[in-house]
Amino acid sequence: MKTKTTLKATVLALLCIAAFTIRAAEPKELWDKNCASCHGKDGKGETKMGKKAGVKDYTDPKVSETIKDDKAFKSVKEGMKEGGKELMKPFAEKLTDAEIKSLIAYMKTFKK
Repeated sequence: MKTKTTLKATVLALLCIAAFTIRAAEPKELWDKNCASCHGKDGKGETKMGKKAGVKDYTDPKVSETIKDDKAFKSVKEGMKEGGKELMKPFAEKLTDAEIKSLIAYMKTFKK
C-alpha cells in the first residue's frame, strides 16, 4: 500500500516538474522567428520583404496609435490580402491565440 502511494506521489511530482519546464515561447522569440523577416527585429519594417509588402513602422507613435488589438489579432491569425494578393500569411495553424496576443503586446513596445 505504501509503495503505491509513494509511486503515485513520485509520478505526480514528475508531472508537476514537466508542466513547469514546458513554457510558451517568449514574445521576442516568437517575433524573431515569425515576424522579423518582414517587420524587422526593431519593428521598423526596413527589410527587403517589409518594403515589398509596405509594412508600417511600429516605432512611429502615430502608427502605434492606429493599431487596434482586435484587428491586429485577426490580421495575424487570418493573414492579410489586398486585391487578391497575400500581404501576410495566416498564422492560425502556427501560433496559439495566446501567442498572437503576446506578439501584439510585444509589437507595441517598439513605439518611441
